[in-house]
Amino acid sequence: MKNGIKISDLFDLSHTAAKPLLEKYEYPWQALPEIESFLTALCDALRSTGEYDYPAPDVAIHKTAKIHPSANIAGPCVIGAGAEVRPCAFLRGSVLIGERCVIGNSCEFKNAIIFDDSQVPHFNYVGDSILGYHSHMGAGAVTSNVKGDRSNVVIKNGDERFETGRYKVGAFLGDRAEIGCNCVLNPGVIIGRETRVYPLTMVRGVIPARSICKGAGEVVEKY
Repeated sequence: MKNGIKISDLFDLSHTAAKPLLEKYEYPWQALPEIESFLTALCDALRSTGEYDYPAPDVAIHKTAKIHPSANIAGPCVIGAGAEVRPCAFLRGSVLIGERCVIGNSCEFKNAIIFDDSQVPHFNYVGDSILGYHSHMGAGAVTSNVKGDRSNVVIKNGDERFETGRYKVGAFLGDRAEIGCNCVLNPGVIIGRETRVYPLTMVRGVIPARSICKGAGEVVEKY
């Protein structure tokens, strides 16, 4: 079996409050159905720390986070220390924002885990996805999480096929992945650690770690 698509291949779990959820599974898409229940429990657990504000019973915002008044935040949601949520951001629920993350103006999130120190700063959509530590999405880059025919998403890694059993699956970005402006990550895309994707690229399948994706079918190793 080829490497590169397991949780252990993609993420350093010491950089997310979702470690107890993710370490239960081998592959990242397996955690998607449990994000909501996990965050509901996490919101309750964090009350005892005294470090979080609760604008709603299922929304925990660290006291050091900066939240613009125009941001729309639905629960369950946890926003970590030092994070910044900019004007008109829309967090639709079941979203974990890690420490020191930047969530940009007019960005939309749902059912997603964003690891610490990640930046999603300008006009992005992130749904049913996991973004690894220190990952970055350029302006206008989006995760497409539903196929045109509404059939279940299949992860394709070379000759391997992995049935997710879900019709909503976005993208999984490994630690320090860099996505260029106006990219479209098709349903079930996996981007390996430290990989860069050039702007305006439509990505399918699995892009290996420490590589550069210059366009459809053009992937080279970093040097």
